[in-house]
Amino acid sequence: MSSHTNLPETDIEVNITDCAATTDRPATPLQLLTFFAVGLFFGLVLTKAEVTSWVRMQEMFQFRSFHLYGVIGSAIVTAALGVQLLRRSGNKTQSGQPIAWKKINFHKGQIIGGLLFGIGWALSGACPGPIFAVIGSGHSVFIVILVSALAGTWTYGWLRNRLPH
Repeated sequence: MSSHTNLPETDIEVNITDCAATTDRPATPLQLLTFFAVGLFFGLVLTKAEVTSWVRMQEMFQFRSFHLYGVIGSAIVTAALGVQLLRRSGNKTQSGQPIAWKKINFHKGQIIGGLLFGIGWALSGACPGPIFAVIGSGHSVFIVILVSALAGTWTYGWLRNRLPH
């Protein structure tokens, strides 16, 4: 169990010392430029693939188009293949520990959270993943959606110990 004693056994445990963002070294200018370039490339890909399109999202939620289902489905297949490759490769964390895979059990809090997420996505037409690309495309009204998503995340963190896990 992690150092957070209020977390149930079904949560994923992460050794924070293995996270690159927690190192004592600040990012170098070259690393910052690389992160910016990768983020910019990712945003361009999302925009060109029309993943950021409000119309495409509404078509998906109204079952009028397969486009976003295809994008999401290919992402799931790619992630599943990547996880299988990681499992079989014997790779280790940055600190040299073996990568641990633990079974996660579903509980009602995940279902409630997923429903809230889906309702917010359907109503706003904005998924948190591409929200920065949408804003970067000139749709500044989506800043309201970004602020709302951040407020929801903060609210969850504030209420986390009182919610069903």
